[in-house]
Amino acid sequence: MPAATQTTTPGTDWARDAAAQAALHATESEHGRTLHPPVAQALTDAGFARYFVPARFGGTSGTFGELIDAIALVGEGCTSAAWCAALQAAHGRLAAHLPPRGQADLWQDGPDTPIAAAVVPPAGTLTPAGGGYRLSGRWNLASGVMSASWILLATADPAAPRVRQLILAIPRGDITIHDTWHNSGLRGTGSHSLSVDDAFVPAHRTVPREALAAGRRDDGAARCHRIPYTLVASLMFAAPAIGAARGALRAWTRLTATRPAGLSDPTAQQVLARSSAETDAAHLLLVRAAQRADHAPLDELPTALNQRDAAVAVEMLVAAVERLFRHGGARAQREAEPLQRLWRDIHALAGHGALQLPAAAAVYSQWVDSEQALTP
Repeated sequence: MPAATQTTTPGTDWARDAAAQAALHATESEHGRTLHPPVAQALTDAGFARYFVPARFGGTSGTFGELIDAIALVGEGCTSAAWCAALQAAHGRLAAHLPPRGQADLWQDGPDTPIAAAVVPPAGTLTPAGGGYRLSGRWNLASGVMSASWILLATADPAAPRVRQLILAIPRGDITIHDTWHNSGLRGTGSHSLSVDDAFVPAHRTVPREALAAGRRDDGAARCHRIPYTLVASLMFAAPAIGAARGALRAWTRLTATRPAGLSDPTAQQVLARSSAETDAAHLLLVRAAQRADHAPLDELPTALNQRDAAVAVEMLVAAVERLFRHGGARAQREAEPLQRLWRDIHALAGHGALQLPAAAAVYSQWVDSEQALTP
């Protein structure tokens, strides 16, 4: 395996079995339009669901730097599995903002509880009821919902519907899943729609959305729970793309080796050099964003920089995989060829709203303006 595609990273050994299962069953996950059951179980067994669960429930309360490399490792064989791994971790972090009693509902039997979510955009209706609410409605794009035990949903607060949203934790038994995920890429994520019909949600399983945006401010909270959602959301969505690009490099190298000239062809050499360098550079951008989340002073968190770096990193990774796919020719387009699946997956991933460069560029430009205004 060429150096350009080596991915041994300290601190990711715990994810290696999950990565192996994801790669082994990537075709089954794609055809089934949801994670193949052994893959879903392997992600939970590895520790993605518990990664940001508070330590008092047996969770890891982990760091972003280690997590993005573990997600990327899984993504080398299956982008869909890496996407679900990232969201298992991310949703555990969001659920840690629930009141203590709500957290206990989710994790009283242990931290390995897969959680799905559909929080953008908000949907459904809430009606106040004794001690909580009655919830009804339909939500879309709940990745990993088929293997989730709990679901986080967003809806307007009936007390202030124009200005506030609530995040609610719903047990799997209170939802109906609708088979709607028939997309070109990330097919294995099982991002189906779901509905809720007049389910009771106690108040202790709700939290205002602005609490997620602000991060926890109590002194006893772990660092990972004190980080605002906006600082790390794009980072989490971008991490699977690193794995997709590394997997594409490996698949392209294997495919190119079957050609008469192999890597002696000057054009192939340039494709390899540029795509591997772009992949490495994008990884460094995400590593730096993760370091900010893990170590930057809490009163100086550079959200604009993280959003910029995640969006630019994904653009670089898409360009790298696009180049590999085009050079691969007709053989790269065969249904059994992993390169075409990774090409479809990374384009689907890049379409996520949190990774769009125009929005990130606007936030970054405003931040630069404000920093200049503060400079004497």
